[in-house]
Amino acid sequence: MNYLAHAFLSFGDKDILTGNMIADHVKGKLALEQYPAGIRHGIALHRRIDEFTDKHPATLRGKLLFREDFGLYAGAIMDTVYDHSLANDPKYFANEAALLAFTQATYALLEENAEYFPEKFAGYFPHMKEHNWLYNYRHMKGIERSLIGLSRRALYMPPAAKAYELFVAHFYTLNQCYYELIDDMTAFVKNGAGI
Repeated sequence: MNYLAHAFLSFGDKDILTGNMIADHVKGKLALEQYPAGIRHGIALHRRIDEFTDKHPATLRGKLLFREDFGLYAGAIMDTVYDHSLANDPKYFANEAALLAFTQATYALLEENAEYFPEKFAGYFPHMKEHNWLYNYRHMKGIERSLIGLSRRALYMPPAAKAYELFVAHFYTLNQCYYELIDDMTAFVKNGAGI
């Protein structure tokens, strides 16, 4: 799961949301201990969500579509694909206005905890908000930009154009992977995510 899914799976809790969004930039036990309990819970939740997603049969099947060309980056590509499907899921976002309202509420909650942002997240959060990354997962162009951004950040990932081509070519299969995962995931998180 990528940013939109981690925000969604925080279910409006400001501290859990903050931890869920910054988790990739918090390394080691000492770093973790500097955060309040709610944010630590969000960081732990992020890691459990990632673990659950990576091991889910739907994700394993979807990764096969990208594995030959992208190797270990297939998982990161699937995370981006899942955010596109979530952004377009009428069960959670009835229309574009509902998604837009969710993204604005998410940024506002995060800003209330900005003092806890790690340096790297603090550096790109203004761009995330300004260009509304969470909302733009809804559109094909947004996914293409996200994949390009991923390839820029990933040292050894091949150019993103091929990933986007595979996404388009296997769109319905990948969307089915999302639908097989999302209900399992929301139940997993709502039942405490084993934390």
